[in-house]
Amino acid sequence: MLYQRTIAKSVSITGIGIHSGKKVTMNLHPADADFGIQFIRTDIPGSTPLKAHANTVGATENNTTLGQGHNAVHTVEHLLSVLYGFGINNVLCEIDGPEVPIMDGSGASFVFILKETGISNLNKSKKFLVVLEPVKVSFDDKWATIEPHSKLVIDSTIVFPHPTIKTQRKIFEFSCENYISDIGRARTFGMLKDVDMLKRRGLIKGGSLDNAIVLDDFKVINNEGLRFKDEFVRHKILDTIGDFSLLGFEIAGKVTTFKSGHNIHNMLCRKLLETPSAYQIVSASSLQKEALEAFELPRAMTSVFH
Repeated sequence: MLYQRTIAKSVSITGIGIHSGKKVTMNLHPADADFGIQFIRTDIPGSTPLKAHANTVGATENNTTLGQGHNAVHTVEHLLSVLYGFGINNVLCEIDGPEVPIMDGSGASFVFILKETGISNLNKSKKFLVVLEPVKVSFDDKWATIEPHSKLVIDSTIVFPHPTIKTQRKIFEFSCENYISDIGRARTFGMLKDVDMLKRRGLIKGGSLDNAIVLDDFKVINNEGLRFKDEFVRHKILDTIGDFSLLGFEIAGKVTTFKSGHNIHNMLCRKLLETPSAYQIVSASSLQKEALEAFELPRAMTSVFH
């Protein structure tokens, strides 16, 4: 049996929001089976919890936002990606500001924190969303598809007119182990020439060389360089996993993206959910062994609720 998971104990995380520039403290708490991932703004009296779900997504410009207006939480994709990467289904996220801390621009800090915090199995089986037929969305020359597969696979292509990036493609077969080693450390990135324009639009107020890869017209200007030669497309996969975790279940399907972003990802999630013939929700016990093995964690990281 593959059980639903939560964190073993509460943990507090403090950092800066990359777009808001505001210092934020986020407290993660264990939650019961079928609770899902929920965010609540503790700085807004009487605020309504926001469930991490594709249909709760508001803005998708340069980040994925849950909710709209005052009661919203921005830039949830990196945290959600890491939670999916550990197979964690149920967490209450209390946050005292508008945006999840960016940390170093990747999921590495969240990976470290969750390893230290520990993961608990709950007494209820995981459920999987199994894709039954292909679904596709497109916008201009950007597109994304999801189609049947025995487990989660992401085939991502990015294209940037920059000599360091150019065209990069990576096919990633999901497992918790592969996520931690190959995807979780890949940082977000941006162009130095776009900084002023983005700031005028109210974005990246907290952006710096400490939390993003920054490129001038020719090269990466961060002193430490890249963590992977193809760190850019790896980060796109990190974002993609976070955005597709908003389907609300573990996924058995292949996602293929071309020049996609948060908006395309959310469009595809919503279209899939609006196409009942394209998927079914099943208990983990009915899936092939390889889909279940993908969620194996090192024994030292897990404890079991009795």
